[in-house]
Amino acid sequence: MVDVTPDLRREPPTDLSSVGEDDGLVALIREEIRRDGPMPFARFMWLSLYDPTGGYYVADEGRPGRAGDFITAPELHPIFGATLSGVVLETWRRIGEPDVLTIREYGPGTGALAVALLGALRGTPLEGRVRYQPVEVAGRSLEGLRARLADAGIEAVLDGPTDPLEPIVGIVLANEVLDALPVHRVRRRGGAFRELAVGLDPDDALVEVEVAPSTPALAARLVEEGIELVEGQTAEICLALEDWVGGAAAGLVRGLLLLIDYGASAENLYDPVRRRDGTLRAYVRHQVHDDPYRHVGRQDLTAHVDVTAVERAAHDAGLTTVGITSQAEALIGLGIEDRLRAIQADPTTPLEDYLVVRSSLMRLLDPAAMGRFQVMGFGRDWSDDGPPLSPFAYRIPGRR
Repeated sequence: MVDVTPDLRREPPTDLSSVGEDDGLVALIREEIRRDGPMPFARFMWLSLYDPTGGYYVADEGRPGRAGDFITAPELHPIFGATLSGVVLETWRRIGEPDVLTIREYGPGTGALAVALLGALRGTPLEGRVRYQPVEVAGRSLEGLRARLADAGIEAVLDGPTDPLEPIVGIVLANEVLDALPVHRVRRRGGAFRELAVGLDPDDALVEVEVAPSTPALAARLVEEGIELVEGQTAEICLALEDWVGGAAAGLVRGLLLLIDYGASAENLYDPVRRRDGTLRAYVRHQVHDDPYRHVGRQDLTAHVDVTAVERAAHDAGLTTVGITSQAEALIGLGIEDRLRAIQADPTTPLEDYLVVRSSLMRLLDPAAMGRFQVMGFGRDWSDDGPPLSPFAYRIPGRR
């Protein structure tokens, strides 16, 4: 998630003193540490985000959005989802124009992406042929999504709760999902490979402690990727990537797995100069900081995605790489600038609306903001005949 203030305006930082923490969840974490010893950070992160009683993503109150803690690209402006409709149409044609195309979206959240994407398919050959399947951690949010699609007049078969293993032909889509998978934290200290765990200080506060690695898979991942941490370097390793990608790919009989998230290749992700302290960040009330223990259960925790590991996991799941590029290049390849010009040329577009969409577009393409996100496409039973898909056909001049 990228920190964006409400209504795209820069505003004074929000007072976070009232945010607090989920007392029940913190008590549960303390109890587990007292019983079992220091807790691997991946376990702490899973509890903080997904514990059914107090985790951030399953809390009673919704978080994402301008009134919450962060904003995603689909919530920034509908032009993002509308532009992605282009890759849906291209995929449908590439896989033989099946009578029904299923879009299975992981982490649909508020439904902003679904509404914009499905709405943009009106008047296309896919109108009336799309089956939409949301896969959401919090089942209660599916009802809100159903209502939002109905309010928008979206005529799509909405399934839910969805069995991710059900065979489909179409697209499996996840926007800013992988960054919230639990990560282990490691550090090179005194020439030794150490893991960062969560312990308790004498006052019972949650603190970082260094322990022996909880699993040899941590060092093995870095060796496999040719990465050697330098002295004092901290890094995150997401061992959950393989299972997540394998699970998402398992139900895809023919079509495209499309993943959008902020991340980098292993070589860049573990750069000892630019990312010496890792990429773990906490988001709360549109502010970002690096203390995961401050608002447990009330703040989002994320880490950059290892694109090298994602691609390897996709190949292990039997998929082939269709393309990997930046979000800026993907959206330009899909014609987002033409969409902006069409909005500008429409005499019914109020000036204020045009300025909002232009401002949003700048953030979506800005390499210092959302434009640097990675768009990763992997295919099953995929034909490489013909030109590349539009998201992977454009390269910004001067970029390797």
